[in-house]
This record gives sequence, C-alpha cells and structure tokens, in this order.
Amino acid sequence: MSKLDEFLAGERLDDVALYLTHEYLDSQGKIPNMGEEVENGYVLVVPGDNGRRAFAAGTGMDAMEFAQTAMGSDGDIDRDLSGGDCPDNASEENHEPKFIFSFAEAQNEEVGGIYEEGDVVHAYAKCECGTAYSDRWVVDDA
Repeated sequence: MSKLDEFLAGERLDDVALYLTHEYLDSQGKIPNMGEEVENGYVLVVPGDNGRRAFAAGTGMDAMEFAQTAMGSDGDIDRDLSGGDCPDNASEENHEPKFIFSFAEAQNEEVGGIYEEGDVVHAYAKCECGTAYSDRWVVDDA
C-alpha cells in the first residue's frame, strides 16, 4: 500500500498530503521521486511539520492560514487528492487546482457531526482562477 493509500485510509494521521501540478515541479527533480504521480501532477505524503514547511516553500503561503482562507468556500476535491471542482467554475477561466493541502483527523465522537462517524480528511485547494476552496469527508465514505 502506498503512502497516499495509507493517508486516504486514515492510517497516517500525523502526516499531510500535498498535490502539486506539473507546472510547479521540475519532473527531473527530487519531489517527483518522493511523491506519487497522478494525472496532472504529484501527491506527496510527508510528516506534518515537514509537509507544512514544504507547502510554504512551494507556494509562498503558510499552510494553516491558507486552510483558514479556503474554508470560506465549499468545493469538491477528488477523493484521491488529484484534482477538484472549483465553486466558481461558471466563468471561462481554467478551473483546475494548482495545489491541494490535506490532513486527516482521528474520529472524535465528543466533537459530534461527521467527526463521530470516523476519521475525517480535510482538503484545501487553490484554483487556477485564484479561488481557494475546501472539502472534507469521512474516510469510510471516501
């Protein structure tokens, strides 16, 4: 099972996942060798602090500040973290995600809501059009 499969199954709760398009990366560089190639880029699964630093280095944004911003708009992010549907996709612009930041939280029945149903994956995307949006789902429902 790959690191990405383990992450999506809720088995890597201390890690984060980063999706970066090919345009962000040099295909001969280190990052592709560390990640799993998907249709339009790579998904890396790395320890939490390292992943947040890598996200900041690659995007110029603090990961948690970006997540806060993205939470203001609900969208649909692919369950394998390889793409998504921008909530502002009515315009003629390109609406493919430039990058996605994701982490998972363990089931927490005390919090309620979807958190009592199982581990929850949180995903935050930045679209080519500039819109930031979020999605979350229970691991077992993915």
